[in-house]
Amino acid sequence: MIAIFQHIPCSKTLFWTYLLTFCWLGIATGTANGQTDSSARSAIEKLKKEDITPTLLPKDPKKATLLSALLPGAGQVYNGKSWKVPILYAGILTDLYFIQYNHRRYERFKDALFALDKGEPNQFPSLNRAALVRNVDYWRQNRDLTLLLMLGIYALNLVDANVDAHLSGFDISEDLTLKVVPQVGTLSASSTVGFSLTLQFK
Repeated sequence: MIAIFQHIPCSKTLFWTYLLTFCWLGIATGTANGQTDSSARSAIEKLKKEDITPTLLPKDPKKATLLSALLPGAGQVYNGKSWKVPILYAGILTDLYFIQYNHRRYERFKDALFALDKGEPNQFPSLNRAALVRNVDYWRQNRDLTLLLMLGIYALNLVDANVDAHLSGFDISEDLTLKVVPQVGTLSASSTVGFSLTLQFK
């Protein structure tokens, strides 16, 4: 720095003034950078203390899943997909109907089987014991399957709420376009013709 100022015609007083000015600017810049770094560190420490996890997703997947676990369909409402709630409850009510129907049939044939074993009259006098056993097993299996289907609907409700929350930050606007473009290329001195998929951001 001193060598640079030797080529500038000025007095010693002016030279020392320039030198002190540059030193002062360097100290001020360092202080400002130090303050910026300290403020950034304090902000990070504050986030750690408050246990805050910043997210770029508009919807929280954990919250959506928890809401759907407590009340099926609540996560869909939270995600802004309220139109799925009637479909969900239509499936639940339909499955509840078949659970009750299969269970009633199972109970009827089971009671008839017990009555036959006791030598008492039953609701199905035309059926022998083997036919009654087959019906008992059939309707019990149907009831168990509809119970498993209910668990599947409940699990699907949770998965749907979680996936919708994850996709809440996905851009599906009209600014995205996907085009199929024919393309001609060369491969080992021979021409090849093909197609390419092009994703464009407007």
